[in-house]
Amino acid sequence: MSVRKLAAAVDFSPSFISQLERNTVSPSISSLERLAAGLGVGLGDFFKAEPPSTIVVRRGKRQSVTSGWSRARIEALDAAQPGRLFEAVMVTIAPGGTSGKRAHAHERERFVIVFAGSVRLTFGAATFVMHKGDSVIVPSSVPHRWENHGKRRASLVIVSPRH
Repeated sequence: MSVRKLAAAVDFSPSFISQLERNTVSPSISSLERLAAGLGVGLGDFFKAEPPSTIVVRRGKRQSVTSGWSRARIEALDAAQPGRLFEAVMVTIAPGGTSGKRAHAHERERFVIVFAGSVRLTFGAATFVMHKGDSVIVPSSVPHRWENHGKRRASLVIVSPRH
């Protein structure tokens, strides 16, 4: 896929896509999700370097991506084997971090549970503060945004259907 075609598909400028390719910008979580959708893959597909050798993913062996802009780390929680119906990622957001500048919707419904800390969820026109153990199902049509206004890191586990 050309830079221009991908840029048009995800509503980014071709220069932004080019900067991503050259690793000169740090995309937000929201931008990574839009890119994955535009490419027809899940967020977890960005982590696949080689076929998994096991179905168990050890905490210290997770593949991850860091978003300097979002102040977050995204870790693959599953072994991403072919034929799986779901993917699971853990997003750890540093204090002051956010998933993106504004709320946005996704192509598919997702289940999210706060694994550690607390976050503010903008969910359509409503806002909720969610703490460890709280969960939500986010329909594909609802724009949403995550923010960590706390003093500690917050971790979210996000489970969504594979593309």
